Amino acid sequence: MKAVKGKYYFGGVHPHDMKAISKDAALEVLPVPEIVAISTSQSSGNPAIPVTEAGKTVKEGELIAKADGEISSDVFASVSGTVTEIKDLTGAKGKEEKFIFIKSDGKDEKSYLPPLTDPSAEEIKTRVKQAGIVGLGGAGFPTAVKIGTDKQIDTLIVNGAECEPYLTCDYRLMIEKTDEIARGARYIAKALGAEKIIIGIESNKRDCIKAFEVYEDIQPVILRKQYPMGGEKQLIYVTVGKKVGLGKLPADYGVVVQNVATCFAVCEAIELGKPLYERVVTVSGKAVKQPKNLWVRVGTPVQAIVDHCGGEASLPKKVISGGPMTGVALEDYNDYTHKATAGILLLDKKEAAADEPTPCLNCGMCADVCPMHLMPMNTAFYSAAGDFDAAAKYGNVAYCIECGACEYVCPAKRPLIQAIRKTKAALRNKKENANG
Repeated sequence: MKAVKGKYYFGGVHPHDMKAISKDAALEVLPVPEIVAISTSQSSGNPAIPVTEAGKTVKEGELIAKADGEISSDVFASVSGTVTEIKDLTGAKGKEEKFIFIKSDGKDEKSYLPPLTDPSAEEIKTRVKQAGIVGLGGAGFPTAVKIGTDKQIDTLIVNGAECEPYLTCDYRLMIEKTDEIARGARYIAKALGAEKIIIGIESNKRDCIKAFEVYEDIQPVILRKQYPMGGEKQLIYVTVGKKVGLGKLPADYGVVVQNVATCFAVCEAIELGKPLYERVVTVSGKAVKQPKNLWVRVGTPVQAIVDHCGGEASLPKKVISGGPMTGVALEDYNDYTHKATAGILLLDKKEAAADEPTPCLNCGMCADVCPMHLMPMNTAFYSAAGDFDAAAKYGNVAYCIECGACEYVCPAKRPLIQAIRKTKAALRNKKENANG
C-alpha cells in the first residue's frame, strides 16, 4: 500500500538523530554471557514473584518468576544453566530490584511453549500473556493488558518512528525482519478485532517505508522527523487525526499502539512458542569502538556488551541505558539489561550535556516545546521546594510523558526531567503509604 504523509503536531524538538553511527550495523547475536542477572521488575507494573531457587537447573525460556497481578509480566530464563542466587540490588533507576542470577552451562537447551497455527483472538491474547511480552518501545507496559481491552478497536497503529536519537534497533528490525513484524501486527489486529493496520515511520527511514509498502493490508504513514514523534498520543494524532484527551486512553478512541519490536516478539511467541527473553539493543556513541545492533539476552551484564563492541574508543563522559532523551545514566558498567533496554550509549564529552544548571530564566521555552501542553518550569520550581502536591497541580505532572524535550531546550540546563520523576515518585510513595 502506497505510503501517505502524516499530519503536523504542536511542540517537540529537532535534535540531531545520530543514527548514522550504527544504522548500517546489521543485526548480530551477542555470545551467551557466562552469567546473567535477571530482574523480576520487567514491566511498568508490579515485580514478578520468583518461582525458582538457588541450585535449580533451568532451561532457556523457562519460567523463573510469575507475574504479580494484571499489570505485571512473567519472567523467563535467558540462558540454560544453574540458578546461583537470588538477591536484591539497586537498579539503574535507583530502586531496589530482585535479581535472579543464572550461570550458563553453554548447552543452550530450550523450553518453549507449543507453536500455534491459525490461532483465535483469545488464543493470541493468552499466548501474549504466557510469553511475558511487554511494550518494547521503552514503556514496558504488559502487552496482554493492551490487547485485552473490552473497548471497540478499529485501528492498530504500529510504531516504527524510532524518534529517539542514536537508537537504530527498530530500524534494523524493520529492514531485516519485515515479514515477521507484519505477521505479528496481523496477530495483534486479530486479537483486537481491528480492521485497519497503520505503521508510522519517520521520513529519515525511507528504506523501511518502502519495505512496508509491499503489503496490501498495512498502510505506511510518513512521519516528520520530529521528537517525540513516537509518543503514543502524538503518533495517534499524526496518523489518524484523533486527539487523545488528558486522562483518556487510546482505546477510548478505538485505537491501540504497539511498537515494531513488540510485534516481532508476538510473531515469535505465536509461531515458535518463544517467550520474551531477548531483544535487539543498539550500542552506539562516539566513545565505543564498534557500534552494533545486537541480539541481547535479558539480564546480560552491560560490561559484556561493551567488551563485545571492542570496549571504549575514548573515555565516555556519560554512559546511558536507553536513549539520550529518555534513558538513565549509569554509574559504571555494573548493570544488567531488561526487556525494555533498547540501547547502551557511550557518549564522549562533545556528545553529552554536562553543564552545571543555573537559575531559571523564566523564558518559557520548556512550555513552548512540550507536546503535552504542560508547564515543566512549575513542576521544577515546586519540586525543588519539596512541595510535590503543588508541583503536580501547577505542572500537571501526571500527564507528562517524560520525553525530555523541555530539558533539551532549557538554556539554563535545569534538570527538569529529574524534577518530574522525583515528583511522580514522591506522589506514588505518598499514595502507597496512605493505602497502608
